[in-house]
Amino acid sequence: MRKRKPKLRVIQPDPRYSDPLVTQFVNNMMLSGKRSTAFHVFYESMDLIRERTKQDELALWKKALQNVIPSVEVRSRRIGGATFQIPTEIRPKRKVSIGMKWLIQFSRNRSGKGMAEKLAAEIIAASKGEGAAVKRKEDMHKMAEANKAFAHFKS
Repeated sequence: MRKRKPKLRVIQPDPRYSDPLVTQFVNNMMLSGKRSTAFHVFYESMDLIRERTKQDELALWKKALQNVIPSVEVRSRRIGGATFQIPTEIRPKRKVSIGMKWLIQFSRNRSGKGMAEKLAAEIIAASKGEGAAVKRKEDMHKMAEANKAFAHFKS
């Protein structure tokens, strides 16, 4: 057990929307420390979203993120020679970061030309409650529901 909790780093808000959540998303998206490239890709995809849906792109992105954020996860725990999948609640910060990582991961796996295009498509799909990232969340919840019987093994 740790002696003390590490200090939480304050994330600076992004230049366009002045929202720290956007900066966190871009930081997750960034490859090889290229933050400006990641910001460029994100803003380009936001412009694409505004063009295609004729709605407020930031609100749509937040809705997509809410649709992707899981509330429970399953953790493997070995008890008496058998491994059980134990459903556990997720901390709020972790929920958000998992949701972001899924959105980014499934955007990268999508077919399309360029990351901005793929990200825009995944965000639009997630905001409608469709897409691979939303499916992943639903699968996670189904697995937790199926293993509810082992919830009393919580560590």
